[in-house]
Amino acid sequence: QVPLLEFGGGLVQAGGSLRLSCAASGSTFSIYAMGWFRQRPGKEREFVTAIRRSGSSTYYADSVKGRFTISRDNAKNTVYLQMNSLKPEDTAVYYCAAAGIFRVDVTTRLGYDYWGQGTQVTVSS
Repeated sequence: QVPLLEFGGGLVQAGGSLRLSCAASGSTFSIYAMGWFRQRPGKEREFVTAIRRSGSSTYYADSVKGRFTISRDNAKNTVYLQMNSLKPEDTAVYYCAAAGIFRVDVTTRLGYDYWGQGTQVTVSS
């Protein structure tokens, strides 16, 4: 098992920034990729971004490219999501996820085995 704990959600004005963190514990040596998903009100959970264990490959949803940046610190077993130029439509519960085995596709929910409890991000207009 790999418990995940997210930090950093909150309320921010449009155009502002937030940084989310996700700390993994337990069998962290088995993590092949980590990602962030979000669930907006009335919508299904959607992919936001992901990063491979090496950190050399990152993936972004079109809606966040150029505004969000994912990074990881393997020594701390932590992944970060820097969110800039936030928009009201970024308002959602953000979930951290970890893949316990290698999968080619890390841009869908099926690519992950472990999930955090979610953290609320609200962007006011």
